[in-house]
This record gives sequence, C-alpha cells and structure tokens, in this order.
Amino acid sequence: MPKSTQLHFAKALLPDGWRDNARIATRDGLIASIETGAKPGPNDECHAIGLPGMPNLHSHAFQRGMAGLAEVQGQTADSFWTWREAMYRFVDRIEPDTLLAIAALAYVEMLESGFTRVGEFHYLHHDQAGRPYARRGAMAEALVEAGHETGIAITLLPVFYAHSAFGGAPPKDAQRRFVTDVDGFAALIDELAPLIAEQPQGVLGIAPHSLRAVTEQELRTLAALRPNAPIHIHIAEQVREVEDCLAWCGTRPVAWLLDHVDVGDRWCLVHATHMTDAETVAVARRQAVAGLCPITEANLGDGLFPARLFRDEGGRFGIGSDSNVLIDMTEELRLLEYGQRLLRRQRNCLADRAGASTGESLYAAAVKGGGQALGCAGGIVPGRPADLVSLDGDHPSLDGKAAERLLDGLIFAAGRSAVDCVWRAGHKVVQGGVHRDRKRIVERYKRAYASLIA
Repeated sequence: MPKSTQLHFAKALLPDGWRDNARIATRDGLIASIETGAKPGPNDECHAIGLPGMPNLHSHAFQRGMAGLAEVQGQTADSFWTWREAMYRFVDRIEPDTLLAIAALAYVEMLESGFTRVGEFHYLHHDQAGRPYARRGAMAEALVEAGHETGIAITLLPVFYAHSAFGGAPPKDAQRRFVTDVDGFAALIDELAPLIAEQPQGVLGIAPHSLRAVTEQELRTLAALRPNAPIHIHIAEQVREVEDCLAWCGTRPVAWLLDHVDVGDRWCLVHATHMTDAETVAVARRQAVAGLCPITEANLGDGLFPARLFRDEGGRFGIGSDSNVLIDMTEELRLLEYGQRLLRRQRNCLADRAGASTGESLYAAAVKGGGQALGCAGGIVPGRPADLVSLDGDHPSLDGKAAERLLDGLIFAAGRSAVDCVWRAGHKVVQGGVHRDRKRIVERYKRAYASLIA
C-alpha cells in the first residue's frame, strides 16, 4: 500500500468549517498537510466532498450475528432483560474463528457507512465452559485480526465483569464466558498491551462492564491499571437498573459513580439514558463523554437520553453501534436528533446555535466526542490519522446544495447511500460505497453463521 497519497476535495469539512478546494497530503498514516483554495495537482485523486472519518465509540462485534434473531414477541413483556437472556444463549457456541468472521463483517459495514475507528467493548473472554483460553486474549486477538484485515482502527476495551448484581452478587452460569477476577483481568491487559501497540494507531483502554458487575474497590483498582487510558462503563441504561441501584445503596447509578470515582475526560458513560437534570449537568461539567447508541437504545426500548440539556451545559457525546443490529453512521445521528424531536415536540433540537446546520452540529460533535472517548483525536488536522470519507456529490440529496447544507442532506435524506470512498490511515478501504474485501468476508461470515445455528 502507498505510504503517501494526495487528495483534492472541492469542499472539505475542517475543524473551523467548510473550505473550498482542499488538497490533503497523507504520509505514513497521518495527515501531513492541508492546503485550501488550491487547484488539483497532476497526480491528485479528486473528489467532491470530504469529511473526517467518524469514530464508533461502542460496539459488541459478536452481536452482529444476532441481528434479526430477537424480534419475536415472547410470552411475557419483552425488554432489555429478556433480550439479554437471548444474547446469553447465542454466545455459547462462538469461538475465536467464528468471532473473527462475525467481527470482520461488522467492521466492513462500519467502514462502508463512514466509521473509521471502533471502540470494541469486549467481554466474551473465555471458552464455552468458562475457562480461560491457553492464551487469555484469544478472543480479543480475533477482534484485532478482524480490524487488521478490514482496515478499521481499533480502540480495544477489555471488559471486567465479576458480579451479576449490585453489591457484589455472585455471577450466574450464563455469564461464565465473561467473568474474571482482578488478577486475571490484569494478566489479560498485560498480554494485550504489546498486541495493540503493534496496530496502526491502536489504543488499549479498560471497561468495567457496569456498576452491577463491579464492586467499589474493584472499580478503583481497575481505574489505576491504565491511569491515562480511556475507561468506559455501561450506566443508567434501564429504569430497572436505576431502581436496583436505589434499592442497594439509596443512590442513583450516575450519582453514585460521580460521588465515588474521579470521573473526568477519559471516561465514557455509555447510554446514561436515565439521569436526573442534576446528574446530566454534573456529567457535562466533568467533561466525560456520553456514549450514545440510538439505534440499539431504540431496539432495546431503553429510552431517550437528555441530549438537549446535556448539550446546553457543554456536554460531549459520541455515537456507537452497540448491538450492531443495524450498522449505519448516518442513521445513528438521524435517530439521535429525531428522538429529541419526539421527546420535546420541537425541530432542530441539537443544532449548536441559532442559524446553525443541525446535521453539521451533530457530525462535528460526534467526531470530537468520539475521538476523545477512544483516545485518538479525529478531524482533518495535520498530524492526526488520515481517516477520511468522501461523499457522492452527484447524489440527488446532495447535488446543488450549499456546503452548509450538505450534512443535513446526508443525515436527514441521503443516508449511507451517499458515502463514496473511505480512507483509513491514508489507505482507501471503501470505493463506490463497497469495501475492498466485502465478497470474501461476507462468504466467510455465511459459513460461520451456518455453523452457529446448525
């Protein structure tokens, strides 16, 4: 693959707004230089519209294999908790080779929709009996290999999962493939650190699964394992989770976390759906990132995040594909805004000021917040990863639009059908909306999936 490329965009979204005729040079996976108001050079690859790649801050790759398998009404009211039982049954047959096949398809679909880095919240650690593999990180290695072969950047977030409920309750048998202790988790981190260091712009963080799954002392110990790395946690996703936390300690989960742990800008609070106004303001002021996954939150019936108040208080957010029931960057952003419109019965809820484009406000905020959460700043800036997306300027929903309306046309009309090319670390991995290795990866996925449901 080439170590350097020269790209020219008729219009490009830079951190300070849209610029015409942007020449972007990449070298060794990074953006080397940007020149605006420039004519294309003789060897430039020319495109109409350039965007920074979008971070996907929350993924459970293996759940891509469950897509469409949990949409049948049960004998009782279906909820997140009944879905979780179906998920537990699905994981029982997954091994490293099948995980590689499933994750690679998920990562292909992410790249094709404009995601260029994934935060893999990885908790499927052990074999089918719940024993560690000979190499503790065998399942994580499969995820890293899937990232390598598809080209997506990875922030690996190994999950610590020790308990089944608040207060340190013993884990259930269905959780046996997830469960570890502090020493075993530390050994896993030590094993994975050199592997991630070998990946282009790879990042290794940690992820206490939730306040249900860790004790206070375990949480403090985990936070100290990698003191400068991203730390992600599921929190306040479900009403029952809030009620159970209140029953355990008399405090809501977000309030408990803020009171007991030094939550700051390396933290990502995933979902954080059910917060009081005071909690929402406090999280925003701590400069933690809210990890929002609107498609999954809708699919699971979680509820709606208080995004307008959070934004008004300077809160930072990013988007993730979570359960991967549908992988679509533009749909995550569209549903985030539409959820607020339905909740507030207003329009253009998340535009960052009067007269601003809602689409551009959403996109820019998610690039910035997602980069913070995944430990690798994004945006078209010299010295940062050369992660870029081009749009089809001839698409009916984009053609003829002024620059400041292009992201409205993308998010609210065209959707992923307008994504043309995607570069990761300066290498083109998607062209004409199709990943360079889609056919092989899809065929392998089909074989792996057939073995899981046989």
